[in-house]
Amino acid sequence: MIGFWNKSVILTYFGMGVAVLGMIIAVAGIDVRYAFACFMVAGVCDLFDGSVARLFKRTKEEKAFGIQLDSLADAIDFVALPIVIFSAMGMTHVYQIILYLIYALCAVARLGYFNVYTADENGPIKYYTGLPVTYSALIFPVAYLLKYFIDATTFEIIYTIVILTVAALYILKVKVIKPRGIAYAFFGILAIVMLVIYLVIP
Repeated sequence: MIGFWNKSVILTYFGMGVAVLGMIIAVAGIDVRYAFACFMVAGVCDLFDGSVARLFKRTKEEKAFGIQLDSLADAIDFVALPIVIFSAMGMTHVYQIILYLIYALCAVARLGYFNVYTADENGPIKYYTGLPVTYSALIFPVAYLLKYFIDATTFEIIYTIVILTVAALYILKVKVIKPRGIAYAFFGILAIVMLVIYLVIP
């Protein structure tokens, strides 16, 4: 078979599989909270897949494959999945559909930029240029919780603005500190807390 199927990329494949499950849940009309839960799990997988991959001895080709695979999986996890979720939330006005196109364009441009300018750098990087798409797996679920505190119309307006803001941050030349050490633990714990909230709220 073509491609690499070893342990160094298993977390990336798993995260992508969970993202596909999230899309199925959203399209099937099942409670959108579960689709968001899949979104967050995919985010956790992406957060740690690089660390897991570095635990294993890899050839030059396996490393290059891992970089490409990660970006391709990200396009499913953090571009396709959230757009499907937004649509399942009923946000399907014409201006919102146009916004989803803008969001997708900004996200894939960010992923392409990363592959060209960041992935080939020697040594560990300290900062990302532009907001990493992985962060959407935390931003969008947190923003969704607003629906429990404000009316539906206000929520839809605010959520639309959040999507537009995230899309802009993908392509703006802002410096985002790369998480390391305790930051990984913080994001992991935060993801668990969010998952618990999503599974218990009515």
